[in-house]
Amino acid sequence: MTPPCPSGFPRIASFTTRAALLAVLALGFGSVLALRPAFALEKTVDTQNGPLTIETVAQGLNHPWGMVFLPDGRMLVTERVGTLRIVGADGSVSEPLSGVPEVEAKGQGGLLDVALDPDFLTNKLVYLSYAEPGEGGAGTAVARGRLNGETLKDLKVIFRQTPKVEGPNHFGGRLAFAPDGTLFITLGERFKFEPAQDLTSHLGKVVRINPDGSVPQGNPFIGQKDAQPEIWSYGHRNVEGAAIDPRTGKLWILEFGPKGGDELNRPAPGENYGWPLVSWGKHYDGKDIPNPPTRPEFADAVRHWTPVISPSGATFYTAEPVPGWTAEAIPAWQGDLLVGGLSSQSIIRLSIDGETVTGEERIPLGVRIRDVIQGPDAAVYALTDEDDGKILRLTAESQ
Repeated sequence: MTPPCPSGFPRIASFTTRAALLAVLALGFGSVLALRPAFALEKTVDTQNGPLTIETVAQGLNHPWGMVFLPDGRMLVTERVGTLRIVGADGSVSEPLSGVPEVEAKGQGGLLDVALDPDFLTNKLVYLSYAEPGEGGAGTAVARGRLNGETLKDLKVIFRQTPKVEGPNHFGGRLAFAPDGTLFITLGERFKFEPAQDLTSHLGKVVRINPDGSVPQGNPFIGQKDAQPEIWSYGHRNVEGAAIDPRTGKLWILEFGPKGGDELNRPAPGENYGWPLVSWGKHYDGKDIPNPPTRPEFADAVRHWTPVISPSGATFYTAEPVPGWTAEAIPAWQGDLLVGGLSSQSIIRLSIDGETVTGEERIPLGVRIRDVIQGPDAAVYALTDEDDGKILRLTAESQ
């Protein structure tokens, strides 16, 4: 097992060899840092730990969905319409990269998350999740290709959600590499309810695969009749937030509830989280759904929200910059889980002790936040879900 990189850097190169990564980052980022322009000031916002400065790094993105830093300081950013772009350290936005898979860009579907292979420094592999059209409708898929300039070469689909179904909603789509190099993929139940309980279906599941798409040893349903071997946990609704805690190597996820009942979960292998049989929310028509404690055979959420926050994107924050970068950290947030909020138009900061949330703060930004990650400078970067989407950069005002 390779040791985990600092929090935030699972979204740069997951859990690749730390020494090699930091050496390249330090060399590549030194010149980038010296040339970093003054970003456009958005505003300042007060928090429990003092004011933050919010700057616009880049804009003009069409409903951006996922982002990841490359080792040279640039970023890969997905747009839901089906395009992948490179954002330079100066905020420049490239033309769409070629070699990206065809996507079903309808409703909540499209090009979704992006992640780098744990061995990206040597193999240049990039992973994309997306809504894939096909017989029966659409389903979430994951493909990987080799980044060569502004092209993805040798694109290969490594996972397909089955079955494909009609409808524009609940694709899930977050990607998270674990310390052992396996890949977690979050999958919505495509607004079909009951399939979340069906182990023959990938709908409403968290799955775990190897980087080549094969099934890892240790998955809980390997060898079980009438069960998909990729499944890690089930009974989920629509999971659009996922992050690995660097202190434990464990996966945390955030999923949309119906009318109320958004959830934070720490998915354990083989556990059933109850949707649609239980929920902390209600159906959209106002009908009750039994609360989780009424069915103790189901795993309950670590935390839940009513009214909803609409969680999308998450990262554990360490406040540790890459060597060679000047720290732009928010020290008081060290160790906290940061969550993007769509309807709440905020970043939700959660203090976590073990598997318990000990504190919560909402950082109001006044715009739908689709994703949040830590940068090489230890600043917090957030994507806004807009026609003219932006990358925002949050730092302590005293920096």
